[in-house]
Amino acid sequence: MQNKVNTICYTLMPDHLHWLFQLKDLPLTDVVRQYKSITTVNINKFNCSNGQIWQQNYFEHQLRAEDDLINQARYIIANPLRAELVNKAEEYPFWDCVYLFDHESM
Repeated sequence: MQNKVNTICYTLMPDHLHWLFQLKDLPLTDVVRQYKSITTVNINKFNCSNGQIWQQNYFEHQLRAEDDLINQARYIIANPLRAELVNKAEEYPFWDCVYLFDHESM
């Protein structure tokens, strides 16, 4: 997927994924379909299983301004805080962001 999108940030939660990225050559539906397919095969192989991993639909939000980009990235990174999984964003191991935030401000 690394050649299909530019990842801005993500947070992998226990039951869902938040992923903010810039599309390159493929339409969004193709990116999501390929990601779900690749990860389903790998997760099932790892677990020696053959089950469905992802729900069929997904939620999208198209960003229109730089401020919206920053706000959405902060929202995504702060998700484990809102879910009360950690007390500070940097304590959560399953996220990354191209921006370095002042975590105290989240």
